[in-house]
Amino acid sequence: MEKKLAGKVQTVLGLIDGDELGLTLPHEHLLLDLSVRFQLQDQSVSARVMAEKPVSLDMIGWLRFHLFENRNNLMLEDEELAIKEASLFKLAGGKSMVDVTNWGIGRDLLVLTRISRATKLNIIMGTGYYTMDSGCAEVLKKKTEDEIFEEIVQDIMVGTDGICAGIIGEIGADSWPLDDIEIKSLLASARAQRATGAALTIHPGRLEESPLQILEIIDKAGADISRVIIEHQDRTAYSFESMVEMAKTGCYLEFDCFSMEGYYPRRYGVFDVPNDAARVNYIIRLIDKGYLNQILISTDTCMKSRLVAYGGPGYAHIPDNVIPWMRAKGMSEEIINTITVENPKRMLTFVSPQTKQR
Repeated sequence: MEKKLAGKVQTVLGLIDGDELGLTLPHEHLLLDLSVRFQLQDQSVSARVMAEKPVSLDMIGWLRFHLFENRNNLMLEDEELAIKEASLFKLAGGKSMVDVTNWGIGRDLLVLTRISRATKLNIIMGTGYYTMDSGCAEVLKKKTEDEIFEEIVQDIMVGTDGICAGIIGEIGADSWPLDDIEIKSLLASARAQRATGAALTIHPGRLEESPLQILEIIDKAGADISRVIIEHQDRTAYSFESMVEMAKTGCYLEFDCFSMEGYYPRRYGVFDVPNDAARVNYIIRLIDKGYLNQILISTDTCMKSRLVAYGGPGYAHIPDNVIPWMRAKGMSEEIINTITVENPKRMLTFVSPQTKQR
């Protein structure tokens, strides 16, 4: 009998009702290997030494401005630490987390189920292929669009040992211009979205043109844009005008770098990374233009230096710090609840499949 997902949310422990989600972080990583992002900006001896040191508290000031220049900082590999850190979010009132660690950056299904059981958090797992520099390029070159599509659908509908994904993504599409391989992955993901009724979350490139190009490609492929998330609005060069253009398409705008306030790696260009106050100001402006129901917020915690154990604010940053700041800026409880509870619930609840392609 075909599995029926419409009206439900799929966690690593099974199906739940959307009302069980509560306060939700829609973009996080509990365990991952992000070493694909490692790159030295400085080839000096001292820089090379710092690059290979295990992360320690006395390095946190340096790491804030050199996030991608220490290999160990880009590894979240400690299951027990992940349980402790996620439990802090639970203690702060959190109920659910979306772990978008997918193929290419070390997704670990069994660990996610253990973390979910230990913390009593609902954990929703991502599926599909990350960026080409994660090693996905070699895999994707050998696969057809149909094969990628079938893999994603299988991961949602059947899973591995009964552990199933509950969202497609984060799908890597960060080259400029987009590589044919990334377009193939996007097209397969858009088809899988329609075939399963899942939401689709996309990791775009670092130029303002990138998200709109992606949205155009997947729209033509038949994606339900109202169930597409464009991540990292606050990561790089997106102007408010570009955010509005994205919002006009009906997609979700995800501000998922809350607590990240240092410099961005210069190898991607020179970008002004906003602080949390500026992020909230962007959101207020978008709400004023009528886009409240399309806003998501998270921390995208993907480095040791952002964990509480290493001097960071951790996964509880949204309830501990951001929500109080939102209140101080005049946001009502209803607006805050819409952003942190209702929008993630709507996004994560499966809709009926649409198998007919445009």
